[in-house]
Amino acid sequence: MRSEITAARNSIGYFKRSSTLETSRLILREWRDTDVAPFAKLNANQRVMQHLPGTLSYEESAQMVKRIKTHFEKHGFGLWAVEIKDQQQFAGFIGLSVPKFTAHFTPCVEIGWRLDVPFWNQGYASEGARAALEFGFTQCHLNEVFSFTVPANGASRRVMEKIGMSYIENFDHPTLAEDDPLRNHVLYRITRMERDALVPG
Repeated sequence: MRSEITAARNSIGYFKRSSTLETSRLILREWRDTDVAPFAKLNANQRVMQHLPGTLSYEESAQMVKRIKTHFEKHGFGLWAVEIKDQQQFAGFIGLSVPKFTAHFTPCVEIGWRLDVPFWNQGYASEGARAALEFGFTQCHLNEVFSFTVPANGASRRVMEKIGMSYIENFDHPTLAEDDPLRNHVLYRITRMERDALVPG
């Protein structure tokens, strides 16, 4: 039912760029050339990519970093590189992006994350995602933020729920073939009002 999807859409434009966000344990920062190699290693890991169409080559990962940087230049926000403070080590990405595909809920802003296996199950994804949401709602003045994944991706769905997002519906991802087992996705959303209700006074 479309009735659960708000008719109002975010006004997606350019906002003053924030190069760094910080939490108690994380630094969400601009990408460096030295991030490409560990990012490529992450994207070549089948465990990390099990709910995505496939692993990526080194060159595909390098091209993705270029696209992320371009997204920052265009929108003023994007997928920040994540660094663990006490380790000064690249861990993956967390951030906001504008999906390129067309669906009934686009145009929109999506929140997403991808961390390497050693950084799973430590609360890093939800910690960084809360900071990204804060930036999106307070600095970019977004009205709502979406997230989506395949139904079997329980770990990401738990992060979505931890940061206050609610399940809306299932949908078929338009970039995947009808017979692709990953085509069916779950859609989550949080509005600015819902987020404000979660933030103490």
